[in-house]
Amino acid sequence: MTADDHASEAPRAAPEPTGVLRPTAEGHDLVLTRTFGAPAADVWAWLTETERTVRWFGQWEGDAAPGRTVRVQMAYEDGAPWADLRVDACEPPHRLAVSMVDAAGDWRMEALLAEAAGGGTRLELIHHLTTVAGVGEVGPGWEYYLDLLVAARDGAAETAAPSFDDYYPAQRDYFTSLA
Repeated sequence: MTADDHASEAPRAAPEPTGVLRPTAEGHDLVLTRTFGAPAADVWAWLTETERTVRWFGQWEGDAAPGRTVRVQMAYEDGAPWADLRVDACEPPHRLAVSMVDAAGDWRMEALLAEAAGGGTRLELIHHLTTVAGVGEVGPGWEYYLDLLVAARDGAAETAAPSFDDYYPAQRDYFTSLA
């Protein structure tokens, strides 16, 4: 490539944060949303089938059912640690609730799928927070993972996967300001 080739390349736009913080009786919900031009069953498969989750989040193993625990390996975290993840609710193809405890804290999350305006599926990822401490780190992380999901589902994960450096620390102040 020549210098002229580089000059004609447009810089990649930084992703815009989408998360909102909603107060709850127990703390706050961090809510992030993505919309897919696909039926809920397709998006559900990307949230629950290990052959698909490995392409954007990580792999899991075990007998996934409400009240049971599976092991999850987050592919894009330092050291790719394995963690126990409890399936709290599984209502295909509309609601998946999970929880886990690790060195970073207590994680209670839900994925809610609903028909989107104009067709397709709206995914709401809800991270139930007991404290907003650390939301400046957690929010950009979820934005990154959800954009990885979009790229993987669109078949662009290998060629146009987002870079975590575009999310953190760039989005930290946005999420901190929500608190």
